[in-house]
Amino acid sequence: MTLGDPDSSRRHLLLGGAIIGAAVVSGAVAAPTPDGRSDTTPRELDGQPVPEPSPAQSAGPITPGRGSVLQGKIAVVTGAARGIGRAIAVEFAANGADVVCIDICGFVSAASNAKPATPGDLDETVRQIRAYGRQGEGIKADIRDISALRHIADQVEADHGKIDIVVADAAIQRWVPLLEMTDADWRDVIDNNLNGTANTLRAFAPKMVPRKHGRIIVLSSMQGLHGTKDASSYSASKWGIIGLMKSAAMELGEHNITVNAVLPGLVDTALTRYEKRFSETVSEEGQKITDPTPQQAWDIRAPTVPLRVGWLQPDDISPVAVFLASDAAAQVTGAEFEVTGGDSAKDI
Repeated sequence: MTLGDPDSSRRHLLLGGAIIGAAVVSGAVAAPTPDGRSDTTPRELDGQPVPEPSPAQSAGPITPGRGSVLQGKIAVVTGAARGIGRAIAVEFAANGADVVCIDICGFVSAASNAKPATPGDLDETVRQIRAYGRQGEGIKADIRDISALRHIADQVEADHGKIDIVVADAAIQRWVPLLEMTDADWRDVIDNNLNGTANTLRAFAPKMVPRKHGRIIVLSSMQGLHGTKDASSYSASKWGIIGLMKSAAMELGEHNITVNAVLPGLVDTALTRYEKRFSETVSEEGQKITDPTPQQAWDIRAPTVPLRVGWLQPDDISPVAVFLASDAAAQVTGAEFEVTGGDSAKDI
């Protein structure tokens, strides 16, 4: 099964669930109660009505597929040329959204162990989005440039009339001991990952405020919940993203805009698929192997993970983003969603 295959069974199920859900809502199946709610008990206390959220503030009544229905939504995803960003962008399209994909598509900094994404990578993401019959657009931009992001926000709003969903995914990673870091090893990772995420929120959230509706999803990491030997700048940036998310959730809640973080565990992407990451992976498990093969790294790490996987795939992360972007997540904000294969169980 590949990410770009529209015939993939999981994607067919997701898209099919959305269509079935729409059919059910239209009247093919009766709602649980006259107002569509599952709880039939009177909402009152001592004869006094108990207040409840307005329809605009609520996830609404139970309907099949409501956590995976994005029809009519306009989404913006940064870091969308490949990896988790691409997976989220394509998963959004599989569930009905039109997606604007942003990526620098080139060199970010010498303080990055990963090979840079290319314009061809971004084109492939757009191709996969369009394979689902949705509108897809690729824009080359640097998230460190807030004026460029604000211009894109203006253009997306002008072209589509609204922005419903924003995903801040773009990131770089550097593996080097703290005492050996150059200034760029620290500064550039923080500037891209943390400042770039803040720039994304500052550029696009103002477009959501007048409409009193929006979903913002930021990508942190399990390395944002604990220290990481030889990757302090990356861990610090991802810790900072969690603080940013929680602060933004508090500020934007009054505008009915939710802000949440997805925290992946180790995921097989260009950000992690290189020799240094494999050696660090086995080192974390107490093994000292110089230049381990991918199979060696998997075999050493998998037994330590509850679901017995050495690492996850981008497709394992994207379904959570779909739920957080959906109307079903109306009362979910300021929260962290860990997708780790079970590594979360090892943390306090």
